[in-house]
Order: sequence, then structure tokens, then C-alpha cells
Amino acid sequence: MIKLNENISKELQVKLNSLEEYLTSLGSLAVGFSGGVDSSFLLAVAHEVLGDKAIAVTCVDASVPEREVNEAKAFCEARGIRHIICTVNPLNEEGYRHNSPDRCYFCKHGVFSEVKRIAEENGIDYMAEGSNMDDNGDYRPGLRAAAELSVKSPLREAKLYKSDIRDISKAMGLPTWSKPAYACLASRFVYGEEITEEKLHMIDRAEQFLIEHGFYEERVRMHGKMARIEVPAKDISRLAEDGIRQEVYERFKEIGFSFITLDMKGYTLGSMNATLKKTS
Repeated sequence: MIKLNENISKELQVKLNSLEEYLTSLGSLAVGFSGGVDSSFLLAVAHEVLGDKAIAVTCVDASVPEREVNEAKAFCEARGIRHIICTVNPLNEEGYRHNSPDRCYFCKHGVFSEVKRIAEENGIDYMAEGSNMDDNGDYRPGLRAAAELSVKSPLREAKLYKSDIRDISKAMGLPTWSKPAYACLASRFVYGEEITEEKLHMIDRAEQFLIEHGFYEERVRMHGKMARIEVPAKDISRLAEDGIRQEVYERFKEIGFSFITLDMKGYTLGSMNATLKKTS
């Protein structure tokens, strides 16, 4: 049974027990590990249950910031989890490069194919990814790729929602319990706009600048040469203050953006999917 630093509700304990039982039934598992809240929780529980029969696989490309890779490394090192890092290049796929609505499908198919190869090389029977019950309500073409390659979704099997995962992660003492939600940099583009390595690096540098100035939950959406900044509504006034506003403007211009705007609605998870919902 997983050791907890603080009590959780009976309902959460039932879900955690269900997750442990499911993972035990798999016997061995390669977790597609991003270092985010969900995959960190899944990996930690899998390692507790399966020991060395659970490994972490992190696939890296230009859409993954170096800070995320470093945090994933640190998480595994602190827990003695075997961590394999590999390189993929989804830009080779036309459907990804041209940012079709199925972009995530092409990316995840390549990622999970690599995870499968690594799992087989290491005598691991199953693969898993960290989607939860909340992901059922959004547009997630990557889950189709997971299904095609027989990738397991243990958190959904245990009926765990994001809030559940944060609460149990906190009780387990995981540092990721309060980590802001993250999606790969490719999610910052308008559908149909070509994704390039140069553009991904532009977004990465812009978002890193905001993080270094204390905006930890942010997005820089790319519309051609225009950067549309999203921060939580409570942070809009701070970002609009003369000092930081001018710093952001000058840095973003240096990075290569021609126009820099602040979204007055504030940060919205998956905001680029809004246009798809309107036309569906």
C-alpha cells in the first residue's frame, strides 16, 4: 500500500487502491513520462507497486522545453527510478508540421511507437500514459494514437480526475502536486499554421522570460508574427504595469515577434481548440 504523509478521503483511497491493483495486474510497465502532474503521479505509484519493473521513458523534441526535461530527470533521480530519454522528431510528419487538427495524433503515434520499442528492448510488457478523466471532455486526438498502439491509461481506469491526482500527490509528498498544467509548445499555434523548430524556440524563449518574471501559469500563443500572451486573470494587471510591460515588449521583439498582445480574458486551458468547437 502507498505510504501517505497525510490522510485522504475514503473516496480517494478507494481510487488509489484501484490504481494499485490495476498496476499490479500489469506486472511491468513503461510510463510515457513528461514530468507533469499526471505522469509523475502515475510513475510514482507504478514504481511503488512494481519496483524496477516500472521504468520512465521521456521522448524529447523541439516542442519540449529543457526545463521540463530537467525536472523529469530530477524526479526520477530522487526516487531511484530508471529513466530513459530518447529523441523524436514529429516535424518529419506532414500532419504535425502543418498543424492539422489531428496534430497530436501524429506526434503521439511517433512517441508511443518509440516507447513501445524501448519497452520491448527492456522486457517490459505494457506501456502507459497519464491522461485522466478530465481529458475525456476535451479534444484529444493523441488518445486515438494511444489506443491504436495498446497504450494503457491507468488513471482513467481508476476514475481519477485532475483534482484527485493533485490531492493524492500532495498526500504522497510529490513535488508536482501543485505544478501548473503544461502542454507541449506545439499547442501554442493556430491550427493550419506551419510549425517549425525556429517558431518553437521563439515560444520557448518567450515563455521562459515570463516564468523568470514570476508568471508561472502562462501561455504565449503564436498567430503569425503576433504573440498573444495569456496569464491568469489575477495576473493581468501586474503584467500590464509599465515596468514589466515594457520589458516584455522589448524582449519579445528581440525574440522575433512583430506584435505583442495581452489576452484580456486570461489564461484558458486549450484555448486554441475553441475554433474547432465552433465549427464542429
